[in-house]
Amino acid sequence: MAKQINVALIGNPNTGKTSVFNHLTGLNQQVGNYPGITVEKKEGICKLPRGLKAHIIDLPGTYSLNASSLDENLVIELLLNKNDKDYPDVAVVVSDVENLKRNLLLFTQIKDLGIPTILVVNMADRMERKGISLDIELLEKRLKTKIALVSARKKIGIPALKELITQYGTISKEPCLNASSIDPEYFDSLRKAFPNQSLYKLWLVITQDVNFGNLNRNKVENQKSFSTKEKSDLKRLQQKETIVRYQFINGVLKETLKVDINAAKDLRSRLDRILTHKVWGYLIFFGIMLLIFQAIYDWSSYPMDFIDNTFAALSEWTKNVLPSGVFTNLIAEGIIPGLGGIVIFIPQIAFLFLFISLLEESGYMSRVVFLMDRIMRRFGLSGKSVVPLVSGTACAIPAVMATRNIEDWKERLITILVVPFTTCSARLPVYLIIIALVIPDERFLRIFNLQGITLMLLYLLGFGMSVFSAWLLNKILKIKSKTYFVIEMPDYKLPMIKNVGINVVEKTKSFVFGAGKIILAISIILWVLASYGPTEKFNQAEEIVTERYGENLSSEDFENHVASVKLENSYIGMMGKGIEPIVQPLGYDWKIGIAIVSSFAAREVFVGTLATIYSVGSDEEKTIKNRMAAEVNPILGGPLFNFASGISLLLFYAFAMQCMSTLAIVKKETNSWKWPILQLVIMSGIAYIAAFTAFQLLK
Repeated sequence: MAKQINVALIGNPNTGKTSVFNHLTGLNQQVGNYPGITVEKKEGICKLPRGLKAHIIDLPGTYSLNASSLDENLVIELLLNKNDKDYPDVAVVVSDVENLKRNLLLFTQIKDLGIPTILVVNMADRMERKGISLDIELLEKRLKTKIALVSARKKIGIPALKELITQYGTISKEPCLNASSIDPEYFDSLRKAFPNQSLYKLWLVITQDVNFGNLNRNKVENQKSFSTKEKSDLKRLQQKETIVRYQFINGVLKETLKVDINAAKDLRSRLDRILTHKVWGYLIFFGIMLLIFQAIYDWSSYPMDFIDNTFAALSEWTKNVLPSGVFTNLIAEGIIPGLGGIVIFIPQIAFLFLFISLLEESGYMSRVVFLMDRIMRRFGLSGKSVVPLVSGTACAIPAVMATRNIEDWKERLITILVVPFTTCSARLPVYLIIIALVIPDERFLRIFNLQGITLMLLYLLGFGMSVFSAWLLNKILKIKSKTYFVIEMPDYKLPMIKNVGINVVEKTKSFVFGAGKIILAISIILWVLASYGPTEKFNQAEEIVTERYGENLSSEDFENHVASVKLENSYIGMMGKGIEPIVQPLGYDWKIGIAIVSSFAAREVFVGTLATIYSVGSDEEKTIKNRMAAEVNPILGGPLFNFASGISLLLFYAFAMQCMSTLAIVKKETNSWKWPILQLVIMSGIAYIAAFTAFQLLK
């Protein structure tokens, strides 16, 4: 069995760390959460020369080991704890050749921990264009390390990096500089008190809110020799340490780095003046979003129609080929339609993730965050809150996790509470099927599809509601706060196809399989509840239909009427009738009521639920959309899914907290049930009032 080593991939944000990770691991990667903590964990396997394998863990981006957020603390705790199963045999610090000075601060700190550390200088393909030259041999000597000059974009230097990782045992563990020179007397006493411990690790334990091994910060601080150091003194020492490190870095780069200023081009500043302009910036962003939603509708219509027809045909084929019975009905009427209700939306979800990935990879998303900071400040937030709100378009769960980058508790809490208003990908199936039923597939000005415009308006509505809610909460919550907004503007670059592809595949796969498990389980339960009933009416459905309509019905109509009577008198029909008085004022029947209740497990279950309910005993040749379009409102007559009820449903799902997983994450992040319960009650109340008002005005 090949030996496996642990490799920690570390770096500042926007250094191309993800690109390097993707090149090393390819598709041999998975995304999860760190044990006991809701911060995303990316890890993968890389095959190295001489039969060696590397378990690579991509740590959250951090500027230094002086942590200012929870996910940065995670980096420090892993690097300090040798007992952790992911503790690295070698650290790979990824830097950007254009920001080497800033990136090397983190590198010198990690070197002080006594971990073999490799420096990756990324974006080497830009050196000539930017007039940059590096003396790699001298830089290696000064930093006491090995350097891999890499261009993740052009796949240059990756084999050399793998070779360096293989030879990690030969890399010097000696620090680049003597950080204890900032206060020799203090560090000498620290060394004497804990002679068997790493000096720099002790320093991090004292100055950061972290632990490692059997030594905790209380044990260190309780030593009499350190009781004289106040927090303000420690802060000053930290600042002194940073200055000493930058003095060393400046000296090293003066010898090894040369920049021809005249060779650098100023395209970035010209683009920034336009894309972050106080008028044009917003218009361009609005235009980009409009084009994205048009493309989502136009490009995905063909594969969606194909998938819809395929699942309808598959259900029919299953009934014809397999022997008739309960098991065949379960597959044909429960499992296949339930899964079809989610698979049909893969094209649109994939396109959404594709466009988001392109915006992030190009560097434009950072400009959006900067642009939005001007608006967000008026509502008690900063541009940092835009990152969770934008990532909420994929899923509210990682968006809530992303608030860990926000240092101020009030700002972070408000962001957590309003994030679920942003339209996540789980809402997308609901929006798409309802829009297709109630909004005409027509063009505005012969260019813009009305359905695409409606979808964009729903996204804007969600974002607007989250910002408005933040403003209210900022007024209501009496929590003191004072924060400053700082964001790095990365260079513009052409998106890397591999990065975008892996991101789209991984995000779509996690959506489909994550939702698929829930939908499959619920589809089976719903099919059982819809296929059996407790009363005589269920068992005598054929007699009831014959008595009601006589012998005048065709065999197909007779079967449909029997199926309808059975469904109404089944277990699910009785449950639906019980909640019908609550949902009727919104324009819904008991079937939609059941779909709303079941979708509390996950919003996207709504479509799968209706697909399962409408499939029980129905004509299998009809697609999900056709069955829903054929539904009749039992009270008002006419189509059940009309403009009034459709808008009502869209507004309900735009505002409702229909997601157990999000509530669980909010509880974990706030460490209290108070906030998720308030979220559930208030958002459900807003959703009901908005849906009720819309239906009553439009009907």
